[in-house]
This record gives sequence, C-alpha cells and structure tokens, in this order.
Amino acid sequence: MSDETPIKIEHLGRVVTLTIDNPPVNALSTRTLAALDTALDAIAASAGPKVVIITGAGAKLFVGGADIRELNAARDVDDGRELTRRGQALFDRIAGFHLPVIAAINGGAYGGGLELALACHLRVCSDGARLGQTEINLGIMPGWGGTQRLPRLVGSSRALALILTGDPVDAAEAYRIGLVDQVAPSAELMEKALLLAERIASRSAPATRSALRAVMDGLEMPLDVALRHEAELFIALMASDDAGEGFQAFFEKRPPHFMDS
Repeated sequence: MSDETPIKIEHLGRVVTLTIDNPPVNALSTRTLAALDTALDAIAASAGPKVVIITGAGAKLFVGGADIRELNAARDVDDGRELTRRGQALFDRIAGFHLPVIAAINGGAYGGGLELALACHLRVCSDGARLGQTEINLGIMPGWGGTQRLPRLVGSSRALALILTGDPVDAAEAYRIGLVDQVAPSAELMEKALLLAERIASRSAPATRSALRAVMDGLEMPLDVALRHEAELFIALMASDDAGEGFQAFFEKRPPHFMDS
C-alpha cells in the first residue's frame, strides 16, 4: 500500500480544497475516510480557511462509493456496525462543520459518494455528472446518511424513487429536483465552485457561522425551538463589530470591510 495520502489539500487564499484521489474510482475506503477526517482536523486548527471544497480527482468520478471489498468483508454484524459508525461519524462532522463545505461533483457520485455530497452544505456538479443512491443493487441500503439527508433535501417521494430503484440521475435532473444547487460545464466546474466559495468567504465570518448553525441545527429541532435558537444567534450578531461595520458601510454607501476572523 502506498504511503501517499488519498486526500490532497490545497490552500487557495481563504478557500481550502480537499481532493479525493483514490484510484481507480475514488472509493471511500476506511483509509480514505480517516484521511478526510485528518484533513478536517488540520482545517479546524487553522484560522485562515473560510470555506472548504471537496471534490474528486479525475474527470469521470467524484466518488464511486464505499470500498466494495471492505463492504463485503464487513457483513458480520459487529464489523458492519463499526463501518457504519465510521462513515456516519465523518459525514455528521462535515454536516456540522463550522465552515461552509461545498461539494464540487466532478463526475459520478454513487452510493457513499452521494452520501458524502449530501453531507456537504452546498453542491455544484459538472454537466456530465450522474448521481445515484445505488446500494439497493448490492442487496443493501444506504447506511451513511442517505436515507435521512436525501429526503430532507428533495422530499420523501423523490428520495424513495432514487433509493428503491438505485437508478442514477443526470445533472439536469439533479438540479431540477434540488439535489444540486448549480451545474457547470466540466471544464468550468472548479472555477464555478471557487467563485461561490469566494463569494461566501467575503462575507462576515461570524454571520456565516451563525447562519450555518441556525439552518443545520434547526433542521433537527421542533420549529418553536429552532426559532428561539435563531433569535439568540441573531441577537448575538447584532452586537458584533461586523454588524457595526455592515450598517456603517450601508449608510456610507460603500462595501463593508469585515474583520478576518
């Protein structure tokens, strides 16, 4: 086994890109999951990054899914429970990450690959991408969040159609049903993702973090509790230096200069 990490990290100013490079299909082996978790550790320990982009190496596949050999080896109940725990823990971490995470889906996103994209906060895909929750074709079902995040994104009926048939959809259909937020020509995918990331990174960091928390936390709360959570986050921001700068810039008819924190 090569000592080279399957996750390539690149810092582009305020944006960090994580590229999954695990030939031939960028499978999410336990080694790849661990490397992705370690990369998130490094980002969390740094004050510089404002947005994270996750993509795949090559032009054909974002992530082909979990490592099939490892799945087959984990058919014992205890092994299956451990593999499920690892995947769910990592994807929960991404969904709850303090920075916005964008999936730049450069090709096929199948099984665990789609579940990884679902755990990200935003999704941009190439016009040649195909996305599918394909586990049913192996006689199993999604186990890393697909049965929960997919219906929250596209509705239960569309989610069940994808999960129960295992049939992938193309980029146009994925955009139509709200599975992805933007579609770009393959050659322009990373440019499109970086433009979106830079636009987000230029906003107030405390406001971005709080808005992210309000939305992601609120999805798991009753509405009345979520509204109280939103109110507390809003009130705290109103007293912040960035809010003072934002209002002052509005009155002075100039772009705001938010603190880089």
